[in-house]
Amino acid sequence: MALYVHKYGGTSVGDTDRIKNVADKVIKARQRGEDVVVVVSAMSGETNKLVAYAHAVQERPDPREMDVLLSTGEQVTIALLAMALQARGCPAVSYTGWQVRILSDSAHTKARIEDIDTDSVRADLAAGKVVVVAGFQGVTEEGDITTLGRGGSDTTAVALAAALQADECLIYTDVDGVYTTDPRVEPRARKLDRITFEEMLEMASLGSKVLQIRSVEFAGKYNVPLRVLSSFQEGAGTLISYEEAGVEKALISGIAFNRDEAKLTIQGVPDEPGVASHILGPIAEANIEVDMIVQNVAEDKTTDFTFTVNRGDYKKALQIMANTCQELGGRKVSGDDKIVKVSIVGVGMRSHAGIASKMFQALAKEGVNIRMISTSEIKISVVVDEKYLELAVRTLHEAFGLEQAA
Repeated sequence: MALYVHKYGGTSVGDTDRIKNVADKVIKARQRGEDVVVVVSAMSGETNKLVAYAHAVQERPDPREMDVLLSTGEQVTIALLAMALQARGCPAVSYTGWQVRILSDSAHTKARIEDIDTDSVRADLAAGKVVVVAGFQGVTEEGDITTLGRGGSDTTAVALAAALQADECLIYTDVDGVYTTDPRVEPRARKLDRITFEEMLEMASLGSKVLQIRSVEFAGKYNVPLRVLSSFQEGAGTLISYEEAGVEKALISGIAFNRDEAKLTIQGVPDEPGVASHILGPIAEANIEVDMIVQNVAEDKTTDFTFTVNRGDYKKALQIMANTCQELGGRKVSGDDKIVKVSIVGVGMRSHAGIASKMFQALAKEGVNIRMISTSEIKISVVVDEKYLELAVRTLHEAFGLEQAA
């Protein structure tokens, strides 16, 4: 019997009527002869409410206790969905992340899955039950509850699909697939029938909110076909797999952007071996992820070192850099949290020259100043002032003809 893992996000389970709608979808899948494991997020808005509670009682909430608090959101959803299935005559059982034993490391609020014990899930499937699992959460070897970061339910679903060797992992959300860019920014954005893991990984890492990056990493590593579908309308969605559609792959598959960017610069530090490590070491120890890095060397044998971080980590990183500047005898530290990153992504650019120049010319024509540039084999990213975000996205979408059918 075919096995499918379904994942439903917060908007898909936003109230009891929507939870009943999910139950109906699951029952239809069962009627097609499919085994189903369902992973759900907290109901829409619940996680934000819990975060607000935490900050109301503690200025900087303790990470361990924050995980205990946030994990309760998904626990409500799994119980309600199991009840909705049972009310429709479908045997179902719910599990929290620690009951399944989704083993994670101990990086609270940003934990990574290390292993999954699938014995209880397999036993329930064999007994004819639908298994409903709380997304976004795990447990350490010591028994502490952890959470996997925002969007972590996607990762839970893909990791379960990999561990269970599922035929496909279906990500149900409030959009009907992966688009060339966010339709709210560019109304002419087009839904893609399929996209490669590699392209989706770049899109997710560069700011596309459709899937969490770690879920795409898992899917690519274990070759779990992903399909992004709408919870509210019928359709085939977008298939994410290793196969590329067609011999002539489009140059650019999509435009990704990320509003949650901030830039820090430490000026006038010595230009000598080990300085980059001295600067970024404390940042890494604080569990802050660094994205783009630019280093400029001056004639006086000093260097200016610039890097970007998530906007939520900006204040913490700025404080760390102030200490580092003193230690290194640098001139000053400056920062800017009013920047965004805009990227073009496509495996087709591997075999075509001139993509970067076309991108830069299009932006220059519209007066968009580029602050930083980063490239890889299948993407080019630029940092621009926040006020230029929508203009930059629309300009690049048109420049590369993404509104046209492939």
